[in-house]
Amino acid sequence: MSITDATTFPEEWTALLAWYELAGVSTFVGETPRDRFAETEAEAGRRRAPTTTPRPAEAKSSTPAPKPATVVARPAAIPPDADATSAADARAKAAQAASLAELRDMLAAFTGCGLRQTAKHLVFGNGAEDADVMFVGEAPGRDEDLAGEPFVGKSGQLLNRMLAAIGIERDAVRVTNTVPWRPPGNRAPTPAETEACLPFTLRHIELVRPRVLVCVGSSSCRALLRSDEGITRLRGRWLSLTTPGGMDIAAMPMLHPAFLLRQPAQKRLAWRDFQSLRERLGETA
Repeated sequence: MSITDATTFPEEWTALLAWYELAGVSTFVGETPRDRFAETEAEAGRRRAPTTTPRPAEAKSSTPAPKPATVVARPAAIPPDADATSAADARAKAAQAASLAELRDMLAAFTGCGLRQTAKHLVFGNGAEDADVMFVGEAPGRDEDLAGEPFVGKSGQLLNRMLAAIGIERDAVRVTNTVPWRPPGNRAPTPAETEACLPFTLRHIELVRPRVLVCVGSSSCRALLRSDEGITRLRGRWLSLTTPGGMDIAAMPMLHPAFLLRQPAQKRLAWRDFQSLRERLGETA
């Protein structure tokens, strides 16, 4: 049976293939499906399991144990969620990039993230290469995948208007994503996919050297700031990002423009955040 001869398929198969195409699934990369969310959770559980021999029970002390110190959110090394080989390869390649052009070429040749097999284009980033402000979103959508540029759809148009409202041109800021390839069907990237690409994102930030970093949406905040708090609680707060190269950058989480398109009433919160961004830039000028 030829897969190109649709007339030989039962009607149910033809309908299923059509549904896959509408969902954005155009290429099959294996003969059996893989649940990467389950794989990530299983691997994380395995790595969390104790690996040392339990020590004999000791006598209880009357002195209370000290309280754990407060941990400030910082990007850590790639955790065990990601494939170890891909993680090491990503770190090594990203660290060698001396320019954004070199980093883009390295990312284009990187095979450690399976999303590249289904995406149409690599979406690296655009805007000023020495921008004072850098926006990092989650992953490209359909419009971005077709254009090969970040934030070009309706959410990108809203971002442009929000920037213009505080007197900043879109070309004056740098824009990228934590994952440079569109996930099939616009699903959220898995933790393993995000972590595999994270060294390139962090190196991208180091090469631009922005004065202010804006983490757009909850996924970007989790990846870059290592925070488990929801975006509605994090947004509007000034935090700090420390890159692998030791660079400290002021960072603010913001609501994603796509969320604002679905929840227009929340634009008032975004307006406050953009005003705070404008004030911060004035203070550090």
